Amino acid sequence: MNQDILDKVNKKYESLGENPDAYLEGLVYAKPINYWDYIQVDTLLSLQNTRTDFKDESVFIMYHQITELVLKLMIHEISQICEEEDITEDFFIDKLYRLQRYTDMLITSFSVMKDGMSYDDYNKFRMTLTPASGFQSAQFRFLEIYATPIFNLINKKEKENLPENPDTETLFKHIYWQSAGLDKKTGKKSHTLKAFEDKYLDEFIRLAKKMTGQTVNEVLLKFEHPSEKLLNAARDFDNAYNVKWPLIHLRTATQYLEKKGEQKAATGGSEWKKYLHPKFQQRKFFPQLWKNESIMEWHKKEC
Repeated sequence: MNQDILDKVNKKYESLGENPDAYLEGLVYAKPINYWDYIQVDTLLSLQNTRTDFKDESVFIMYHQITELVLKLMIHEISQICEEEDITEDFFIDKLYRLQRYTDMLITSFSVMKDGMSYDDYNKFRMTLTPASGFQSAQFRFLEIYATPIFNLINKKEKENLPENPDTETLFKHIYWQSAGLDKKTGKKSHTLKAFEDKYLDEFIRLAKKMTGQTVNEVLLKFEHPSEKLLNAARDFDNAYNVKWPLIHLRTATQYLEKKGEQKAATGGSEWKKYLHPKFQQRKFFPQLWKNESIMEWHKKEC
């Protein structure tokens, strides 16, 4: 065996206060690793449990599971921006490019849903999903909390209803996605929203408090003279995630829920056509970058 490698092994385990011989001996008995064990393929492929016999329900489940995995990739990257000490522009830009690429995957992959399912079958099996809704994706919300202060996730109308110096709990009562399940006239929450908040709201609030002063937007603001390359990378990600992706989601929903003038209800009960549109959500991760131009117009030809 290469002596240099042995020296590195010894140095590694001795620095941990461990006996290198024990670890080397363990290699004698360890089984070789296989691709299927490392990726846990069997477990991964066993997670598609349908509620009906419609073939396209498997497509629907797998697509959403893939989306959740992509969102996990994005949280893996975006959290590093928030946690990096003495962050450099190169590091920041690299992470924003990665986030952009993952968002592009989410945008282009919607054709799997839009063009890859039977209209009739979808509108039957989806009724067994009531009151579940993609609105209940917690990773989507975690990513937003890493990206920007909660105030930036409140639309203009709701900002007018905020008290002076609102605390984090109050901000969450006005966050844009409340409108997907809250009846403003009665103050009553839908089961979809209530179940979602019962499971995740405390965790969202804890993360938001932890990220105070450390969100990606606040990290960006610490650069006194950011380059145009960095600013454009931030704009590209903001536009892709908060405009282009919601718009393709809206178009897909329209194809299946609105046909021949008939508008079907969402499984979660929201006014989906209004809720999904970025003009209503008004999310901006980096609002200071859009003072002289509209996020809705950025790279409009590509949308």
